[in-house]
Amino acid sequence: MNKILIAAASSGAGKTTITLGIMRALKQRGLVVQPFKVGPDYIDTNYHQAITGEASINLDSFLIDDEDMLAALFQKHGKVADISVIEGVMGLFDGLGTHRDNASTSFIAKCTKTPVILVVDGKAISTSAAAIVDGFNRFDPELAIAGVIINRVASENHFSLIKGAIERYTDVPVLGYLPKNAAVALPERHLGLVPQEEMAELDAKWELLGDLIGEHVDLDRLLEISKTGADLDITSPEINVPDFSGIRVAYALDAAFHFYYQDNLELIRSTGARLIPFSPLEDREVPEADFIYIGGGFPEVFAERLAKNKTMRESILTAHEKGKPVYAECGGLMYLGSSLEMEDECYEMVGVFAGVSKMTTRLRKFGYCIAEPLADTLIGEKGTAIRGHEFHHSVFETTEKPCMKLLKKRDGEIVKEWYGGYQKGHTFASYLHIHFYQNPAILTHMFGACRK
Repeated sequence: MNKILIAAASSGAGKTTITLGIMRALKQRGLVVQPFKVGPDYIDTNYHQAITGEASINLDSFLIDDEDMLAALFQKHGKVADISVIEGVMGLFDGLGTHRDNASTSFIAKCTKTPVILVVDGKAISTSAAAIVDGFNRFDPELAIAGVIINRVASENHFSLIKGAIERYTDVPVLGYLPKNAAVALPERHLGLVPQEEMAELDAKWELLGDLIGEHVDLDRLLEISKTGADLDITSPEINVPDFSGIRVAYALDAAFHFYYQDNLELIRSTGARLIPFSPLEDREVPEADFIYIGGGFPEVFAERLAKNKTMRESILTAHEKGKPVYAECGGLMYLGSSLEMEDECYEMVGVFAGVSKMTTRLRKFGYCIAEPLADTLIGEKGTAIRGHEFHHSVFETTEKPCMKLLKKRDGEIVKEWYGGYQKGHTFASYLHIHFYQNPAILTHMFGACRK
């Protein structure tokens, strides 16, 4: 199984840009590329899929606290491709707290036995780049850097200085560089990069990136490195998947709602349930189904259109009032509230929960957390521990009573506690994004409500 992992010394070094360029360049060679992303990301994975034509898979060792399970999922998706390309998150050793293996890119590299290519930002640096590479290469005795790519290089002369220094003071090969080029910069929004659904014109950017990587990076050597990762000697963990054959799951899928982990959708399908996509923006009403799933996204960007689609909002409210189970994450919570407020405008939403979502100028919650239901809920019984991730620029002001206690731990210490999540009837909504593979019993609990 050929595989590489693209990491960086820090966030902002150009890891995503280099990864996308490599994926495009490999596709230009006619290879089947299976993309992966370390951590709880939805937008980079959309880009990966747009370039490779393959759904990108999240590898997250906090959300799935089972090394064998992570390795098995990686092997399952990667074994049918010519090469697997994993994009890291933040800096190579950055994760939750100070331990280098706690939810970090380096842990995923070791878990999947994948060679690491380190991206170094070449802006305003020359010989000092060698110190960065040497430090990263020595930091973890169990992890060696297989190659380096330099980003934002000013000229051939600039690259020769950096390459010469790295190869003089370390034994890590320099595979090439990406020249400084404003045309390949990725647009940004308050939650990160602009989702691919809104940027169809990005294909020209991908083509340019692929051409630049093909011209300035030694892809033949990169492919040779991809063959050096050890095989995964694992047996897929046994998963007790319940039989929910015949259950229809309507899930929101359009420009406003598209934040789903691919493995979550595949696990749902593996139960025999049928997934039915629908658009809260375009469709008149929710499809006939037994269960409604509304993921995250950017409802605030499409607030006016969501508000104007009154028949859709009414159909979801009616489904809730009839006792149909509804599960919503983050943007889904915002949609199920009474209204969404931004820039002095207030837009009517579904109205399951009495409350208004208000956009703010900064991130309100960011990072991993553990949720504990205070009573039996759609996603779990009272007292169970559910791992998740929050990342949002809004607050939900409500009179509804929260049904979960949430806490954030760092290096074994609780650093923050708060309350959130709301359940009314068989409808549950929170800011929490969760991965079902942490405990497939979550699906048993959720879909079991369809039969009650």
